Amino acid sequence: MVAWEGRFQQSRSMNDTFYKSLFLIDCETLAGQLDDPGLKIFDCTQRLVRDPKLYVRAESCKTEYAEGHIPGAGYLDILAELSDRSKRWRYMMPAADVLAGAFAKRGIGKDTRVVLYDTDGMMWSARVWWQLHAIGFDNAAVLDGGLRHWRALGHPVSDAPCAYVETDSIPVGEARNLLVDHKAVLEALEVRNTAVVNALTREQFCGGGITYGRPGRISGSVNVPARELTDKGTGTLKSAAELQRLFDDAGVDLARPVLCYCGGGIAATLDAFVLTLLGAEDVTVYDASMQEWALDDNLPMETG
Repeated sequence: MVAWEGRFQQSRSMNDTFYKSLFLIDCETLAGQLDDPGLKIFDCTQRLVRDPKLYVRAESCKTEYAEGHIPGAGYLDILAELSDRSKRWRYMMPAADVLAGAFAKRGIGKDTRVVLYDTDGMMWSARVWWQLHAIGFDNAAVLDGGLRHWRALGHPVSDAPCAYVETDSIPVGEARNLLVDHKAVLEALEVRNTAVVNALTREQFCGGGITYGRPGRISGSVNVPARELTDKGTGTLKSAAELQRLFDDAGVDLARPVLCYCGGGIAATLDAFVLTLLGAEDVTVYDASMQEWALDDNLPMETG
């Protein structure tokens, strides 16, 4: 697997160890690597739309991608290509070999270098990064600030289509159990050694805003909203110190296990991604999240 080492010239202060991570790339660095034949870039954006029957409905953003994307970038449709459509809940993680095969069809194999981005708060690219990480692939980076920041810095966009050549699948012998079910959440609540972190807004955490059935949160969980991890002005991740403070204020100890959840397993992966960048080594995501939990009256919830 080709390493990112030596390719990163991060624009932030190197005193901030967070930004030494090989899993995060800034726009200036990426702009200097667009001609690299070994690099494959993907827009991962989806859209969530209010739907009275489903609470929120997922839609592809392939039309927006076609109108303007980073030159040479392809589009990954998370719902259509990277989810187990046989499951009741949207965005559910497929079996590792099935997911590896889906990535291979889009040109992502064991020796590929990958950059992932989106246009909505880095959550969608974090989801794809987390899926790759789960099947043992660690040669992907998320673009800090996504397409919004790329455009703001004056970098070019293109409407030219891109389709990478299919390649051999990523070996999944080192797959990790990073996406878990509701039983793992119940166990974490019982053992009380794991921080259960809600990545939805503070309004949703308390019982307001968009709900997924019953309002509120998983009983005993704490709140670190994914929307608060990025800077409102630039769309890039906040400094390591600010991010660490958000988790500290919520009582999350990075030395202990952390289990993240949200509405449908998307926002939670940005929390999980940031925790990984900050050095946490035992982080999981509740894949079905509130779309399952809130509809099951046997699973404990609270508001306020």
